[in-house]
This record gives sequence, C-alpha cells and structure tokens, in this order.
Amino acid sequence: MKNTLLSINDIIYRVCIGIAGLSVLIMTLIIPWGIFARYVLGSGSSWPEPTAILLMVVFTFFGAAASYRAGAHMAVAMAVDRMPAQVRRFAALAVQVLMAVVALFMIFKGFKLCATTWNQFVGELPFLRVGISYLPIPLGGIVTLIFILEKLFLGDQSHRPVMRFDVIEESEGAA
Repeated sequence: MKNTLLSINDIIYRVCIGIAGLSVLIMTLIIPWGIFARYVLGSGSSWPEPTAILLMVVFTFFGAAASYRAGAHMAVAMAVDRMPAQVRRFAALAVQVLMAVVALFMIFKGFKLCATTWNQFVGELPFLRVGISYLPIPLGGIVTLIFILEKLFLGDQSHRPVMRFDVIEESEGAA
C-alpha cells in the first residue's frame, strides 16, 4: 500500500514538474514575440503579457508543490537547529500542520475565487474565463496537501529517488 501511494505521488510530482517546466518554456517563447511585435513590427500584440502572467501563476503553484515535496522550499532552520530534539520534532509537526492550514486555505478560498469570477472574461483573452485563470490556486493547494499528508504519514520523501515508470511496470509484472 505504501509503495503504491508513493508511486502515485511520484507521478503527481513529475506531472507538477512537467506543468511548471512547460509553463516556463512557453513564457520564454511568448515574451520575445511580444517584444518583437512591439518594437520591430510596430504594433504590439495584446495577448503575450496576460498569457505570460497566467503561465507564471501556473508555474508558481505547481512548482511550489513540487518544490515542497523535493524539500527545496524555503526554510529558515537556524533557530530550530539549536533546539533540543524533542522541541525540534514538535516544531516539525507544527510546520506541517501550518502548511496544511495554508493548503486548505488555498483550496477553499481558491475554489470560491474561481466560482465568484467564473462569469467574467479576461479582457485581452476574451475566450478565457477569469475563474479558469485562478484554477491553479486550488489545484496547487490540493497537490500541496497531498504532499503534506505524505510527509506526515509516510515520512520525508525528499531524499528518496523518484520511482521511474519502467520500474513500476517491472515490479507490478513480478507480483
């Protein structure tokens, strides 16, 4: 059961990295087009900037979830490292509980924000609902909460190598 959950979370982690990476890649292609259109063609396109901002939101929330699981999130441990072991364990648990509170806030308030703005459209992208543009907030919260629960119940996975898909298939075939 533990290995199944870890392999599912490995897939979620890789998807988060893929989404974040693809967002950055598309941004790096869109921004030069906006600059080229404005300064070389003499007429700026209206869509590159809002599209890049939306992609930055996607990158931020999915990248943050992946960063959390990888143990690459920002942490100031100077004070905690000087505490006794028992207090450090309590502080680590308190951090996870607070992270879960933040993730739950992102989920519930993010879905409320999506619902509230669903009938509005992005001015520069009239085919895109504002509610959809805010969807990375609650989705990123869900993924972050999954990784928080994983850390609480299955331990820190940041030093474990992520399971490859071909290893999953081989281990399932052997069972």
